[in-house]
Amino acid sequence: MNRALVFGASGYVGTHLVPALAARGATVRAAARRRSVLEARDWPGIELVQADALAPDTLGPALAGVDVAYYLVHSMAAGRDFPRLDREAAENFRAAAERAGVRRIVYLGGLQPAGDASTHLASRGETGGILRQGTVPVTEVRAGVIIGPGSAAFEVIRDLVFHLPAMVTPRWVHSRSQPIALDDVLDYLVRLPEIPQAEGAIYDVGGPEVLTYAQMMREFGDLVGRRPVIVPVPVLTPRLSSYWLNLVTAVPTNVARALIDGLEHDVLADDAAIRALIPLPLKTYRQAVEAALAAERSGTAAARWSEGSMLYRRDRPDFAFYAKQMSGEAVAAAPADAVWREVAAIGGDNGYYFLDAAWRVRGCIDELAGGVGLRRGRRDAHAVAVGDTIDFWRVVAVEPGRRLTLLAEMKLPGSAALDLELRPEGPGRTRIVVTAYFHPAGAPGLLYWHALTPAHVVIYRGLAKAIAERAERNVAAP
Repeated sequence: MNRALVFGASGYVGTHLVPALAARGATVRAAARRRSVLEARDWPGIELVQADALAPDTLGPALAGVDVAYYLVHSMAAGRDFPRLDREAAENFRAAAERAGVRRIVYLGGLQPAGDASTHLASRGETGGILRQGTVPVTEVRAGVIIGPGSAAFEVIRDLVFHLPAMVTPRWVHSRSQPIALDDVLDYLVRLPEIPQAEGAIYDVGGPEVLTYAQMMREFGDLVGRRPVIVPVPVLTPRLSSYWLNLVTAVPTNVARALIDGLEHDVLADDAAIRALIPLPLKTYRQAVEAALAAERSGTAAARWSEGSMLYRRDRPDFAFYAKQMSGEAVAAAPADAVWREVAAIGGDNGYYFLDAAWRVRGCIDELAGGVGLRRGRRDAHAVAVGDTIDFWRVVAVEPGRRLTLLAEMKLPGSAALDLELRPEGPGRTRIVVTAYFHPAGAPGLLYWHALTPAHVVIYRGLAKAIAERAERNVAAP
């Protein structure tokens, strides 16, 4: 393999596949819909491109000069229309790969059950079929439950076990699967393009054990010192159980719903072909979980907020991997340096520009709860540096003139970060985007987030607008 494209590099498999390919000596190009997400990965020597399979014009530059293209995208998070979007994306990618002269496509799909497949799994199978209709040879790898940081199936297990000592569960907890370690999936993906006979083949992959979801939860609990009580209830349908998961986990609702639809049936791998071709010493489920938790502990601190980063989860593996997010933005008729002066001066005696009284009330509540409140103030009224404290925040990332990221040190049922980003909008105009991220600690954290959502909508939009207005006034002042 000479030059590889990882299309969907911001996902949980893609995030780990990029460095795995680079370690094997490949020249790697990483593509995602948002380049900023890839920049947060801080990958040395990796070419980053912004591309979207639903925007065909972006695919040519991403695929140019590529030998092997890994197709890892899906549209589960888009809601009920995701099968149509997946179909359109695969057709666009297939055509663009043909035009670019790609030698091989490697597609990571999903195992297909013996009976009727769920909408999610049927769509994954259809995507592979669409890719194979082109002239570029396709190697399809079909996996079930993957155990690794960011996998929806794994994160549901983590959230349920850490935060619910007893749980009423749907009947799908007794469905059987073959959980496979992320490391083993990566090993297969890296090696398959180097094997000529894998061209055009479809391979099921699975771990060495057949387990129910209930067994996986209990074994995870054993590893982390929890003893979950699991009580299956037949009346909880897949649709009702997806709503239930939305209340007790932080996994995105549409992703959780697609996952649950796929867990209705036993999904087992006929993996004799891949094990004969690539005889790996596959990890057991317990070993896979241990590897996932160890990988989190040893991960490097992200340069800016990144989904699942342990820095932004306060080094707490029991805090949800996925974050709840909310943004507010405004455009200032002012250059970036003028807007940055307002961003860099936030907090302390300068206040929070919008509904400052509400911020002060929040500080008092934090002090009453045993937190630091607003009493720490600022080191400097105008300058910021990594490590500074600003009231109940700590500065964890600074990109002067572009971005300030604060990590909350207040008492919370979870971990929160506030990101203030500047984006040039043309001569003398700057967009300010204020984004809050919250990694909840189980049901209390989710209740906290949902209860404050109406207030947060007002506050973050108002803060962005207030920063823009202050910058405009200062520019206009003689």
